[in-house]
Amino acid sequence: MNKKKKQIFLMMAFLVLVNIIATQIHYRWDVTNDQRYSISTPTKTLLKNLKKEVEISVFLTGDLPFDFERLSKETLYFLEEINAKKSSITFKFINPQGKEESLINQGLNPSRLTVQEDGKVSESVIFPYAIVSSGKKKALVNLLKSSYFESQDSQIENSIQHLEFAFADAIQKVTAVKRQKIAIIKGNGELEDIYQYDWLKTLGENYLLAPITLDSVNHQPQKTLTELQQFDLAIISKPTEAFTEKEKFVLDQFTINGGKSIWLLDMVHTPKDSLMQNGKVLAYQRDLHLTDYLFNYGVRIKKHLVRDLYAASIPLATGKVGNNPQFDEFLWDYYPLIKSNNKHVISKNIGEVKLEFVNSIDTLNPNIKKTPLLESSALTKTLTVPSYVDLASIAENADIKTYNQGSKLLGVLLEGNFESAYKNRIKPFKNNFISKGTKNKMIVIADGDISTNQISKGQPLELGLDKWNHQYYSNKEFLMNAVNYLLNDDGLIQLRSKKVVLNTINKPKAYQEKLKWQLINLTIPVSILAIFGLIHFYLRKRTLQ
Repeated sequence: MNKKKKQIFLMMAFLVLVNIIATQIHYRWDVTNDQRYSISTPTKTLLKNLKKEVEISVFLTGDLPFDFERLSKETLYFLEEINAKKSSITFKFINPQGKEESLINQGLNPSRLTVQEDGKVSESVIFPYAIVSSGKKKALVNLLKSSYFESQDSQIENSIQHLEFAFADAIQKVTAVKRQKIAIIKGNGELEDIYQYDWLKTLGENYLLAPITLDSVNHQPQKTLTELQQFDLAIISKPTEAFTEKEKFVLDQFTINGGKSIWLLDMVHTPKDSLMQNGKVLAYQRDLHLTDYLFNYGVRIKKHLVRDLYAASIPLATGKVGNNPQFDEFLWDYYPLIKSNNKHVISKNIGEVKLEFVNSIDTLNPNIKKTPLLESSALTKTLTVPSYVDLASIAENADIKTYNQGSKLLGVLLEGNFESAYKNRIKPFKNNFISKGTKNKMIVIADGDISTNQISKGQPLELGLDKWNHQYYSNKEFLMNAVNYLLNDDGLIQLRSKKVVLNTINKPKAYQEKLKWQLINLTIPVSILAIFGLIHFYLRKRTLQ
């Protein structure tokens, strides 16, 4: 074998070896500023601990409008990345054309879009979903993240930001074993399950849920406390009946022993059904006997209603078309819309949260750390109760000068070394009393309706969906973040709050300059090839001379 043949053989052997190594080792280098193509640490941990096979079917494919083609490609890039990290996760893109009925039966409701491209308006039907399955378990992923008052560009941007969380959450749902327990407190007129069905159903996908009724505390207080202490978190949703000292003592000792809690409270009774029927209703204080209890943990809920000019709408009948009532929507300052302030991971990068007939919160006790989670706009005023709430006020021109009371605190996170509210008081019953606990967390929100889903034809709707204007609010996202944070499931929140900055195209300018850029993209590559060809021809000719 001469020297030249030996060199060729060694080169071929080297290329084969590199090819074999390349098929075994996967490495990608993400040079984007926001690391949009890099998997976050919580997802890496999830994939590392994954023991099961996972299959992902994506239906956002086919003939798509430009923006949704972009979302589809970003989905593909992300799935290729997690497949490179974990080969037991496989995926496929399925064109939904011809399978529409089957997909709808599986709960995949199509989105009808009005698309404007090249100056033409057309309607497009897409299925922006994926199904994640492992064994018999399945989880539906909505790739198109909805939020209130968004342009299509910002909606796509939010959806791309949401991809990693959506898939990581779904993979966890179909593969994880539930461990942490959540108690849904009953016995004091709390919300019926149907009115918070969607939130509880979503919680049940990651946590073990069970009702705990405090009525039994009168007969078996120690047994009730022992049962409650088996749980990691207690949720108290819109109680309407006063708590007894024994009930408060049970909740107090649950907290001191490390139990987390979320309080969703209405301290003013404003019967919404009566208001819609009669157009006017008396709002009055609701005494739950919780003032002293919450005061100990650094919170006092003021018994008035907050009115905010930045508000959601309320549907009112304004006439009839034939025999059917005609509804119009009016901004209703008793329904504040709360914008995310991005100061805490719970409320970071979420849309507006809708509240109804909300009270404000004062904070006390400097030894407890207090983090605002929900705050009104600066254009507020309050209604002292008892007072009438009248729908006729909608027709009045709002005097902005009267909305001068500044931003109000509506939801707060409490963290610190809590002391018992019964430290220097007579105990309602005997137990192994603990006066001071270790570091703990609690969330108090001065609105019992934040977790309430609407009902349509006797069926609960998704939490955050307004059946009248078909807008989505971020109530469920906020509450899920709150639960994840309290139960130290920080990984999911980090994924949910991941920020990706996308450079969007100026569509009108792109349409106007379409021909210019087509010519540039066509002529420049051909010209470069021609120049290199001429140079190569010239050098070869010169070598042969």
